[in-house]
Amino acid sequence: MSWLSNFVRPRIRALVKKSENTNNFWVKCNGCEQMVYHKDLKETLSVCPTCDYHMKMPARQRINWVLDEGTIKEINIPQTVIDPLKFKDNKKYTDRLKVSKEKSKNEDAIIIASGQIGSNNAVVAALDFDFMGGSMGVAVGEGFLEAAKEAVSLNVPLIVFTASGGARMQEGIFSLMQLPRTVIAVNKLKENNIPYIVILTDPTTGGVSASFAMLGDITYAEPGALIGFAGPRVIQSTVSETLPEGFQTSEYLLDHGMIDDVVSRKNLKAVISNTIMHLVNNISKDRSYSH
Repeated sequence: MSWLSNFVRPRIRALVKKSENTNNFWVKCNGCEQMVYHKDLKETLSVCPTCDYHMKMPARQRINWVLDEGTIKEINIPQTVIDPLKFKDNKKYTDRLKVSKEKSKNEDAIIIASGQIGSNNAVVAALDFDFMGGSMGVAVGEGFLEAAKEAVSLNVPLIVFTASGGARMQEGIFSLMQLPRTVIAVNKLKENNIPYIVILTDPTTGGVSASFAMLGDITYAEPGALIGFAGPRVIQSTVSETLPEGFQTSEYLLDHGMIDDVVSRKNLKAVISNTIMHLVNNISKDRSYSH
């Protein structure tokens, strides 16, 4: 018994632990299905070095990447009512929220922060797909409003990264009410001549695409991102027709004039910085002419 407990069991545990740790070093690319070393992905901003497939990027990583180091100031999301419908299916909504918080290390599916992008002042909001698919509930709506309010207060552009499956069904009508609320917030930005730049990432669908995601003054998208209201399979089964190749991808939307450009992640920060600079300069010129 002592031989089993003192020698065999520790060896088995060591082998299992070693196997688990080794697997964590590699990520399978959904584009080319090749295994990519995790350190390589860190250097390429989660873009496959083999096929250039743009993998999902956590919201906090986006914030830390796009805002200049040393300038980041995270903005708290106002407290909201949790589980307004006391929702429960096969699991309590409050339990789902707890799991998502532990998984993403975030309070909800949105993170907002102020800082600089290439020395240009800005407020950035990023949706986190790791938190219940980036779904928009009351907290996300409140977070977007807070980001817009902060942008107006600081008189700086608002940059938004979208990644969402749509409205959060566990909050029902409360979730759907965030669509008009976010549209009103965007209108406030426009009334105050605050540039509003949207970057659509994979996926951007449902209520998010039907509200603030498609209202940018400038709209960019990452390569290959799924963008639309309903998914391709839902649309195809509804219209009973074969959809065009590449339907609802970033490239398809660009070809049909629905977005301004498709930008690779490695170039995105520089493009956003230049866009801010041009927009802010044009607004300053317009104001000087009006006087």
